[in-house]
Amino acid sequence: MRPLLIGATSVLCIAWAGAAQAQQVEPPRVVRTVETVNSEPIAKPSQPPPDVVLPEVAPIIEDEEFEKAIPPISAEDDPELDRPLESIADFERRQTAEAAKREAGAANTGEAAVEAQPPVIDGVPVPALADGDAVEAIGDAPISDSELAAPLPPLDNFDVEPVQFVEAEDDKENASVAYTVQVNGLALADDSTDVDLADLFGDLSALYDGDGKADNAAMIRARLSADGELMQRILASEGYYDAVVDTRIDRGEREEGQERQRRSITAVIDVKPGKRYTLSDIVIEAAPTVPPTLIADNFPLSVGEPIVAQRIQGAEAAIALKLPEEGYPFAKVGQRDILLDGATGDGVYTLPVDIGKRSRFGGIETTGDLAFDAEHVAVLARFKRGDLYDSRMVDDLRQALVATGLFASVAAEPQPTGESAGDDTEYVTMLVTQQAGPPRTLAASAGYGTGEGIRLEGSWTHRNRLPPEGALIFRGVVGTQEQGIGATLRRSNAGRRDRTFELTSEISRSNYDAFNAITGRVGARVSYDSTPIWQKKFTYAYGVELIATREDDYDFAKGARSYDFYTILGLTGQVGMDRTDSLLDPTKGFRITSLIQPEGSLAGGFSPYARTRIDVSGYYPVTDSIVLAGRLRVGSILGAARERLAPSRRFYAGGGGSVRGFGFQELGPKDPNNDPIGGRSVNEAAVEARYRFGNFGVVGFVDAGQVYRGSTPTFDNLRFGAGIGARYYTNFGPMRFDIATPIGRKPGEARVSVYVSIGQAF
Repeated sequence: MRPLLIGATSVLCIAWAGAAQAQQVEPPRVVRTVETVNSEPIAKPSQPPPDVVLPEVAPIIEDEEFEKAIPPISAEDDPELDRPLESIADFERRQTAEAAKREAGAANTGEAAVEAQPPVIDGVPVPALADGDAVEAIGDAPISDSELAAPLPPLDNFDVEPVQFVEAEDDKENASVAYTVQVNGLALADDSTDVDLADLFGDLSALYDGDGKADNAAMIRARLSADGELMQRILASEGYYDAVVDTRIDRGEREEGQERQRRSITAVIDVKPGKRYTLSDIVIEAAPTVPPTLIADNFPLSVGEPIVAQRIQGAEAAIALKLPEEGYPFAKVGQRDILLDGATGDGVYTLPVDIGKRSRFGGIETTGDLAFDAEHVAVLARFKRGDLYDSRMVDDLRQALVATGLFASVAAEPQPTGESAGDDTEYVTMLVTQQAGPPRTLAASAGYGTGEGIRLEGSWTHRNRLPPEGALIFRGVVGTQEQGIGATLRRSNAGRRDRTFELTSEISRSNYDAFNAITGRVGARVSYDSTPIWQKKFTYAYGVELIATREDDYDFAKGARSYDFYTILGLTGQVGMDRTDSLLDPTKGFRITSLIQPEGSLAGGFSPYARTRIDVSGYYPVTDSIVLAGRLRVGSILGAARERLAPSRRFYAGGGGSVRGFGFQELGPKDPNNDPIGGRSVNEAAVEARYRFGNFGVVGFVDAGQVYRGSTPTFDNLRFGAGIGARYYTNFGPMRFDIATPIGRKPGEARVSVYVSIGQAF
């Protein structure tokens, strides 16, 4: 029966039918008179249906037998039933008085109190617990009743003896357990392995990783067990399949410590390598390929070499990579089987390879949330319909799609078509799955140079404002000596991969020692440039620009600076050749870039002239971490006197991207106020020794250069600067911090110049 919560107004009655009325017992009948419980109505149980037939239940015992078995309970039979219960205090006083009376009676008769002998279990006496015993067991000590009844002493007379604890152990002593590691048996008779097993084990070992310290001995045992399994796996990976590895912990003699004795602990690993298994046969189960030796020529395993797991896996990976590069996009390498002969140590290696259908590139399809259509994807692809399938071209396409910056995710996968392409090949369709990402970007950069000051540049870009890849860019520059704003409309991959078309409009204000200028510029430019994905051997750029600028210049006839207005129309042509190993941080090779800018002033009739410049840089790796780098620049302006040139179109030298150790535009001819006025020719040179360690580097450098009044550089009166720099290498290029000083410093030149920017100096 479930418990029933009874409230103040509830009544619960249970009525049972008499057992002696019949040979069957009625089921319990529950009568509940329940009004409310906590003001909530309680459901009353329903009576069973009248047509229910209940089973007959025989009585356990007869009523007469039950009543005879119960002793009579009444006040007449036992007067103690009517006596009121005594209090606990009266009970304790009565028990104490009776105990004292018994002790006094025993003393008067001169008889010694004889205690009943306690029972003995397994030779240990057990105190009796019957009422009236003089002694009862409390805990482990027998205490008499009189002691229990005795009053407690006053607190001020209570003598407390401090508990004596065992001296606590020094935490420093228990902070760790020292141990050593000993590996026996790795000096293999067969020294043909290319791997130093001891070094490999040391690199992965939990014991060695713990540096000889553990929290307790259990931790040492756990590490030893793990290292035993590790050693077994290492040996098996090198072809020692029958190796036996045993582990144990040796405890040495106790050594005297500063405060306590210790015993040295040595974790020992005993190794029995056994025989080394070798390849006795290599079986490649594959259909014929084109060329027939495609798999054999690219499978770097040979009969007789040890069965090394790393080489086996590398050989299988080489086949899985090479087949898709040679026209088999659906090639699959199956599960290897190596049959070992324990008697001879030979292993028969079998590898099933499903080469799939040889294929050629077909069409391009695209799906998903599109940033641009399949036609523009074809512009980015470096393959055309009918080319033999090459997975490297697919990887390049995938990287080019990522480089647009327009995708949250993108994938390119071949899909079979069943369409014959002749020569026992078929076309595959490249399915490009796009998920367009956020098209807008905010960017910022900062730099500092002595003489140039602080320069902050920020931009906002919508990379796909005019699809496909029509970017709208707003740019702003704030610096101590330069301010400006501009807008650019740029079409990337314009009709050809990596070709860019730009329309630019900008206005700027410059405040340099050489000149002050307010300049407006509009221009158009087409360029074919290297990218980090595909570094090109040859690059080019060409364009046109219109410049309107108001600039000040020193007038030697007047002996003062004055402003003039210049309107300049010019063309730009540039070609480059790159034979370096890296676009952002080259370590070997060379680069050559030449620039020609035919232009002229429109004020007072057209006055043509040409600005030319050539830059050469080379890089030589002395060691893996040391690179020697050099740079040479020569420039000339032909066809116009210096006074006819706008000051901003002249050549200058000095600064972080020119000759370090000098301020920005500081070298060359100067006016009577010692301010630079620029020239018509320039030469510069630099040598750097770059040392890199990890993500950091140190650079020592010497720069030289000079600017000349005439159009032909004479290479005389060169000025030199020397210094040292620091580099921090990131995935987008090195961050540069250079400090330099001029050699043969002249009055007005700074002792030290500092340059901070992103990228190498050259």
